[in-house]
Amino acid sequence: MSKKVKIIGALFVVALIIGFSVYNYVFHGGARDLDTEEVVFTVTSKNITAEFAANVPVATSKYSDKAIAISGIVTAVSDSIVTIDNTIICNFKSPDTAIKNEQAITVKGRLVGFDDLMGELKLDQCSINKK
Repeated sequence: MSKKVKIIGALFVVALIIGFSVYNYVFHGGARDLDTEEVVFTVTSKNITAEFAANVPVATSKYSDKAIAISGIVTAVSDSIVTIDNTIICNFKSPDTAIKNEQAITVKGRLVGFDDLMGELKLDQCSINKK
């Protein structure tokens, strides 16, 4: 084998290792575990909804992508999606059969967005806040 072929082969192997590492980090390494994170804000559904109604950009920068706890009354349960006070949409990791309509609840989740047309806040990675 010539020296040129060995260098090209080594560069190819290095490129494969780097590519696999980047792929693994993007799809598996950056995931957060909200269950272990501390709650940054604890609010009621009415207060956070009022903050978004008053000023969406300010409220978005304050709460977006942070672990927050929101308390309110369950108004709908469908598989792994729980709605609180008709305005907070919580996407749980898996269905929780203990959650019932008209139940007072505090959920912990990550705010992923606000639908200003519907006036709804969207949370993911939700769980019942035990604290």
